[in-house]
Amino acid sequence: MSTEHAGRAQHDDRTRHDDRTRHDVRTLTDPAQRRAAWDVFLQTLHRGPVQDEPWEAHGQAPDEHWLGAHTAGEVVGCAFSFPTRVTTPGGARIDAAAVSGVGVRADSTRAGRLTALMRAQLTAARDRGDVATVLRASEAAIYGRFGYGIASRAEHVSLTPRPSWRPEAPAGGPVRMLDAAEAAKVLPSLQERLAADRPGGMTRNPRWWRRALSPAGPTASDYKGIAVHTGPDGADDGFAVWGVREADLGRDPGDDITVQQLWAGSPAATAGLWAFLAGIDLIRSVTAWARPRDEDLGLWLVDPRAHRVTGRDDELWVRIVDPAAALAARTWGAGEPVVLRVRDPLFDHWSGTWRLGPDGPSPAGDASPDLECDTAGLGTVFLGDRAPSTLVTAGRWTEHTPGAAARADRLFDVGAPVPWCGTFF
Repeated sequence: MSTEHAGRAQHDDRTRHDDRTRHDVRTLTDPAQRRAAWDVFLQTLHRGPVQDEPWEAHGQAPDEHWLGAHTAGEVVGCAFSFPTRVTTPGGARIDAAAVSGVGVRADSTRAGRLTALMRAQLTAARDRGDVATVLRASEAAIYGRFGYGIASRAEHVSLTPRPSWRPEAPAGGPVRMLDAAEAAKVLPSLQERLAADRPGGMTRNPRWWRRALSPAGPTASDYKGIAVHTGPDGADDGFAVWGVREADLGRDPGDDITVQQLWAGSPAATAGLWAFLAGIDLIRSVTAWARPRDEDLGLWLVDPRAHRVTGRDDELWVRIVDPAAALAARTWGAGEPVVLRVRDPLFDHWSGTWRLGPDGPSPAGDASPDLECDTAGLGTVFLGDRAPSTLVTAGRWTEHTPGAAARADRLFDVGAPVPWCGTFF
């Protein structure tokens, strides 16, 4: 490390320490403090406070990391995360912190507390050995300035009940329904296996599953359907979880199915689960939020308009905290090497320059970069949702050497499926 670089690192360390101290950001281990922090988060969503039953059932887990920003001893800002592993192009998984519960009370905003929380959280993640942090953003304008980039996008869709399937469409296998207790034994390991096959797929902790399958509080009595698809080898290879919204009584009877989760390990499992859901009696619509962009059901239907894309949104946001480890974890395509400079907007000593090639990255030291980006730009291309040349065109990456973006496109493209997380947290 050069003297200049060491000086910047020391300055960043002092800034981080001063920022955290000035806003009294503390790690929260006491359950009462964590509950107070969660109430602050719910208040930022114009809800809450949390009731005793759901908090006692699902309020916290020992593997979570909680932070609180204090004023006069009172929690006024919060952020927490749980450990996960995220699949990268090529199938390797990286350790990451799944971030949620981020908020600052309305009377304490615009004073730097969110920045202090983000700095503390990112530092703690890197210190634990995480390669990245990931989140689902309630507001898309917030997280880019902290180095997050949109790493996957997803579509909202609807399917007409009982559509006609084309004869050449994949034929699904048997589907069986489970109750919550059976699902708790089957789904976690099945989802973890299926998530390993798609970039962006992530593991979930036990608390996530308890809240998803056995909710407590006002929604505990809501109907939840759970079904598993069995493949030709007799093994489970997909599942769906859905809720039902009762329709208003009138001339259009039937209820609306809302798909909460649908994971499939093959086209046959995908077709089988969707056909099962659309074939349930006494329903008038099937809708799903945040489906993978390559799930094109219209190609399998006699009437392709029976499947409609009703919207598209950002899905998983990725913030690389250890660029060297992140670049080394994924697979690279065939192509000529490029030198990439990655700038970190919050921690300059995390910045660096790497030579990328088919065999992976290597430190490039002070070499002149062919391409340059910040951590948000790296996060945007890391899982394969967008190509480097697209970000160069948008002004998000800088191309110093003509033709370098095209070379980088070939390196980042390994023929992996479209990235998709499929987990709301």
